[in-house]
Amino acid sequence: MSFGSQSMVEPLRRVLMKRPEEAFAAADPVAWNYVSRPDLAEARREHDALAETIRSAGVEVLYHDEPQDKRADAVFVYDPVLMTRSGAVVLSLGKELRRGEEDVLARRLQALGVPLLHRLRGEARAEGGDCLWIDSATLAVGLGFRTNEEGARQLGEALSPLRVALVPVELPYCTGPRACLHLGSYVSFLDHDLAVANLRYMSVRFWKLLKDRGFELVEVPDEEFPTMGPNVLALAPRKCLALEGNPVTKKRLEEAGCEVLTYRGRELSLKAEGGPTCLTQPILREATDA
Repeated sequence: MSFGSQSMVEPLRRVLMKRPEEAFAAADPVAWNYVSRPDLAEARREHDALAETIRSAGVEVLYHDEPQDKRADAVFVYDPVLMTRSGAVVLSLGKELRRGEEDVLARRLQALGVPLLHRLRGEARAEGGDCLWIDSATLAVGLGFRTNEEGARQLGEALSPLRVALVPVELPYCTGPRACLHLGSYVSFLDHDLAVANLRYMSVRFWKLLKDRGFELVEVPDEEFPTMGPNVLALAPRKCLALEGNPVTKKRLEEAGCEVLTYRGRELSLKAEGGPTCLTQPILREATDA
């Protein structure tokens, strides 16, 4: 099998990425809710280095090259689709400026031999950043400004034949509807019983659910939340990739038994609100869980 993933933590074998295009150097960073206008040349260097770090971990890196001339966020390929073991569910992005990325990425997946199982329709909205696999049969779905209840309902409908249960997770208001607060903004899974999170943003119900399932939670301090301390990509169980500049979180992850690789993302990530999970679309993870 050349595709398939219903996990955030199984060994990553194939991943899709998109190099920053001209649009990423957004002429109006405020419209995209960027901290400031990214330096395109430096962002491309950072992206190339990130891809090489992922390759060095034994992962095949594929590229999504179809132009997205007016979509600065197209570099964040995790959001437009949800991968399953049987193919991809095409989502419907909640950020209006991103609408249209879904079909372009879906074409690329089809070219790679990935079947399209379902498309969200009508008023349904859901983004990949709000969809995190707790295990292969359980998907946590954040409900906030980017993913709505109808989106979650249709996701449940699409995943029902795969016997996947959805866990809805209410997201906080945080800094409001313009900002990008996904479920994945404050929690990442790094092993079948380990997650990294900023607990200030986590609901009590979700915290209890993870604790009841035996998860250890590595806490990200408040001062490392703006620098995306909780946004960590698992390359394999307890082997992960994080944005540099979060020394407390890195130390705590290492104390929990993780090997932590880091990348520089001053232009690529910090200015544009997207970490390593956002920048990668897992095409294939090696499933070992039941």
